[in-house]
Amino acid sequence: MALATVLVSMFAAFPAIGQPSNPPATAGVDLKARLTEAEKNPRQLELNIKAGSKVATFCANCHGEGGNSVKPDVPNLAGQNASYLLEQMRQFSDGRRHTSEFKQRLIKILSPDEKVSLNIFYSRQDVIYKPSADHALVMKGKVLYSDNCADCHHDDGRGTEKYARVAGQQTGYLTLSLKGYRNGSHARINHQMADSVRDMTDADIAAVVAYVSSMK
Repeated sequence: MALATVLVSMFAAFPAIGQPSNPPATAGVDLKARLTEAEKNPRQLELNIKAGSKVATFCANCHGEGGNSVKPDVPNLAGQNASYLLEQMRQFSDGRRHTSEFKQRLIKILSPDEKVSLNIFYSRQDVIYKPSADHALVMKGKVLYSDNCADCHHDDGRGTEKYARVAGQQTGYLTLSLKGYRNGSHARINHQMADSVRDMTDADIAAVVAYVSSMK
C-alpha cells in the first residue's frame, strides 16, 4: 500500500493507546542488508534516492527540505550516515528511543523499501552550514571537541555507522542534547556521552556547539 494512502487512514487504523498493535512491517527483514545491496548498485541507488525524496516530503515539516531543518531544536538529517539513520529508525520503531507518538507510528507503517530509500536519500543530501561569527568561541570549541568528542565522532565530525554525524548540526538541537546528557535529563541514556560532557560548563557547551555547527 502506498505511503500516502496509509497516512490518510493512519489514525483510524491505529489501535487505542495501551492496546496491542500489529508487528512492524519490517519484522524479520534485514534492512541493513538491503541498504548495503542498494549502495553497491548505482542504478538501484538512483531509484532509492528518487523514492526516498518522495517519502521525505512527510518529514519536511520538521526536518526541512532535503533534511536541513528550519527549526533550531530539530536535527538536520542531511549528510547523516545511512546505516546510522536506519538504526535510529529501528530504535524509534521498537521504543528504545523516544519520540512523538505520531513520528513513532509513521515510522512503523513505512515499508522496508521506504525506510531504506528515505535514509539513502538523506545521506546523499548536502548540509547547509551556518558558521558561527565568534571565532574565539569556535577555537575554544575546537579544543574541547578534540579532547572529548573526536574519538567517536571523528576529527571531521562526520561520524560512522555507529556514531552520529555532528558536523553542521543545528545549534539548538546540539545544545539541548549536550545539556541533557550532562544533566541526566536526556530522553536517551548514553553513559559514554554523559561521561564526555559531565564536566562541561554551559560556556564549554556553547563553544563546542559553535565549533561543531561550523564544521563542513
